[in-house]
Amino acid sequence: MSRAAPPSRFRSGLVGFLILLGELMITVGLVVALFLVYSLWWTDVVADRQASARGNEVRRHWQATPAPKPEPEPAAPAEPGALDVHDGIGFLHVPAMRNGEVLVKRGTTASVLNDGVAGYYTDPVKAALPWEASGNFGLAAHRDGHGAKFHNIDKVKYGDAIVFETQDTWYVYKVFAKLPQTSKYNVDVISPIPKESGRKVPGRYITLTTCTPVYTSKFRYVVWGELVRTELVNAKRTLPPELRGR
Repeated sequence: MSRAAPPSRFRSGLVGFLILLGELMITVGLVVALFLVYSLWWTDVVADRQASARGNEVRRHWQATPAPKPEPEPAAPAEPGALDVHDGIGFLHVPAMRNGEVLVKRGTTASVLNDGVAGYYTDPVKAALPWEASGNFGLAAHRDGHGAKFHNIDKVKYGDAIVFETQDTWYVYKVFAKLPQTSKYNVDVISPIPKESGRKVPGRYITLTTCTPVYTSKFRYVVWGELVRTELVNAKRTLPPELRGR
């Protein structure tokens, strides 16, 4: 005996369910797409605007105010004090990243870095600032979203220049080591003597850190540089050779 065909009511219900399921999947897909657009594009736009406005404030303040002379205590890293004007101590330039100038502020919390800037560490290891006699100027910035200032950190090569600009001095560093992946809990990379970089004695170092792989925060990518020279800023703020023609 042949089986009876499903009732039309059952078929109609099944078709209706499949249509509803399809609509829900499309809605979910649109929500996910909008979230990605917000996370990876719109936060960049907002953060870049905020960082640009704050950077302009810092430069206007520099023009209107004589440069203070930092006098750090020799026994410990100093706070920027008077140099931490308008919530920024200077600008980071890394030509290999092709990210323009990056305002540097105090701290590495999300509330700081989400403004499209780089921040220097105050915890768990306090960064030594560039004008100190020795130590490690440890910095962090986002790799995606919120300005993504270190998105192209993997483009930085050995021997590349890293330049930090203050009101009165250019600090020129040269990249000498990288660590493409390490634990996000590895605080030794920002130690005063970053031994994982190969250095064993005190010096004037800079460390750039960010999340890796791209679009995750599972690990950290690290780049180390060492100060090779300083150059006084002249009245025209002429760029050092490492930044010309970028």
